[in-house]
Amino acid sequence: MCELLAMSANVPTDICFSFSGLMQRGGNTGPHKDGWGITFYEGKGCRSFKDPLPSSQSPIAELVTNYPIKSEAVICHIRQANSGGISLENTHPFTRQMWGRNWTYAHNGQLKNVQVELPVKLHIPVGATDSEHAFCWILDQLHFKYADKEPAATVLFKFIAELSVKINALGVFNVNITNGQYLFAYCANNLHWITRRAPFGKASLIDAEVVINFTEETTENDVVTVIATQPLTDNETWHKMTKGQWHLFCLGESIASGQEVLKIEH
Repeated sequence: MCELLAMSANVPTDICFSFSGLMQRGGNTGPHKDGWGITFYEGKGCRSFKDPLPSSQSPIAELVTNYPIKSEAVICHIRQANSGGISLENTHPFTRQMWGRNWTYAHNGQLKNVQVELPVKLHIPVGATDSEHAFCWILDQLHFKYADKEPAATVLFKFIAELSVKINALGVFNVNITNGQYLFAYCANNLHWITRRAPFGKASLIDAEVVINFTEETTENDVVTVIATQPLTDNETWHKMTKGQWHLFCLGESIASGQEVLKIEH
C-alpha cells in the first residue's frame, strides 16, 4: 500500500529531513513507485508538487528535498497503485476548496465498491481512484450537514472521524486531512506520530544516511509533530496509533483525540 507523511508546526518549518527519508521508499528502499505528491501551506495558500514518477527517481522530489519550503502544515504521499492508473490526476494529495480554505487529503489503503456505497453529488472526482472518491464523499457530507456554517474545529473533525469509520468499513482507511490550520489523522491499521520540542537532539533516518541535530535548526519554543505510516528515524520514540484512533493537531500540538470504531448492530 501507499505511505503517508504529514507535519503540523507552531512556526514555519521545512520538512526536508523527513521527506528525504520518505522519498527513498518510493522505488528504492520501498515498493511505492507509482507517483508521489506533497502540499505545503502558507497561510490560506498552498503549493503542491506532484509527479507520477517514483519519488526516488524524480527530479521534482530532488528539488523538494533541497528546497527548504517552510510551512506550518504539510501533507505528503507516495503511491503504490491499486485503484486507477499511474497518472498525474490519480496522484495524491488531493485538494479542494470549502469554507474559504483549501482542504488537502491523502489516503493509505484500499476501499471496495466506493461508487455504490459512497455516492457523490457535488464534489465529483477528477481521477479514477477510490481514495479521491472517498475525499469527495467526505466533502459532500460536510456540505449536507453544515452547509455554509462551519462548526468549531473539534465538532467538525469529530464528525470527520465518524465518517472515517464508515469509509474504513469498506477496506482500509488511514488518512491525513488538513485545511492549513488543523491537521487530522485517522488510523485504520498503521500510523505513527512524534512531537519534537525542547530539549531537541539528533535524529537519524532509517532509509538514508542522514543525521540532523535539531538543536542547530530550532529554537526552544518550536513544536513540530510529524505523522508517518512507518517511523522515519531509528533513534527516536514514535507513538503507534491504534485501530480507530484519531488525533487533531494544531500548531504542532494534539488538541483533540478519540477512538472511533465501527458499531455493529445485532
